[in-house]
Amino acid sequence: MGKKISVGVIGASGYTGLELVKILIKHPNFELSYVANSEGDSTIDELHPSLSGVCDMAVSKADATEASQKCKLVFLALPHKTAMAFVEPLIELGVKVVDLSADYRLPLDVYEEHYTKHTDVKNLEHAVYGLPELVGSKLRGAKLVANPGCFPTSAILGLLPFMDKRVANKPIIIDSKTGVSGAGKKLSDVTHFVNVNDNLFAYNPLLHRHAPEIAQKLGVSFDEVNFVPHLIPLTRGMISSIYIQTSGEFDAFEVLKEFYKDAPHVRISKNPVDMKNVAGTNFCDIYVKQKGDILFISSAIDNLMRGASSQAVVNANIMMGLDETIGIPDIAYVP
Repeated sequence: MGKKISVGVIGASGYTGLELVKILIKHPNFELSYVANSEGDSTIDELHPSLSGVCDMAVSKADATEASQKCKLVFLALPHKTAMAFVEPLIELGVKVVDLSADYRLPLDVYEEHYTKHTDVKNLEHAVYGLPELVGSKLRGAKLVANPGCFPTSAILGLLPFMDKRVANKPIIIDSKTGVSGAGKKLSDVTHFVNVNDNLFAYNPLLHRHAPEIAQKLGVSFDEVNFVPHLIPLTRGMISSIYIQTSGEFDAFEVLKEFYKDAPHVRISKNPVDMKNVAGTNFCDIYVKQKGDILFISSAIDNLMRGASSQAVVNANIMMGLDETIGIPDIAYVP
């Protein structure tokens, strides 16, 4: 085996940062050479005691110049707006970037309508959306990849094989449920134990800012996408129940199998999918059921893995000319 590729993680304090570190320290072709957050002055096992005895790397205060001296590629596990402030100098310094925020997923006008003013328009134009099943070879050799959101990942993968079967201009209904880790590590009234435990509720129904990402990547209007996320009292996992109206005679299961026959991280199920069987992996499990012209699609992912960190490493693999499956967890946390 040749020399390992040096990589770094900026934003190591959060859940996605932890998952990135866990994957990268075991990756056969990447060497984790730089770990940083906004403060520094700690070690990774102090930030995440679960890594005690496994990894004790120093955590630096995030600095693009230092990262460029130690890394060929950097993962940014940062909030939107914060991420773009690092992307610009890292790209200028010749470092490849996988950005887990929303800063480079959308066209400028859509991004600024739903997020904030963009401060790095020149790189926005060159970012590649990091869903391998959607963009294919565009990822190979890319300098900047925008890692998809967790909700869009589950919805887009479920819908992609059937967009040419769908009746145009009819509603796309997406009912998604996610574990609390998807809200991040910072505590809020919504994610407080007393509010989440023994409870289930929708939030930002029909107006959630992941809806335009789903619409834009599927090539439909925002008005056609009716997306309602729900928070459930689980740590990790996501399942999307999707409903569309279709036309023509076809076997949805066979369409799904054919569409994803060469996709190593999509599994087609003959039975309704669940979150447990994908927990801790990069798999997206998909199930379909037809009733007349109504098609039900159910897709399950781990929101921290396929919805964030493991998908980011898949993208890095492809960017660096590696097989996309190398170093990617594929055994679920069961039971």
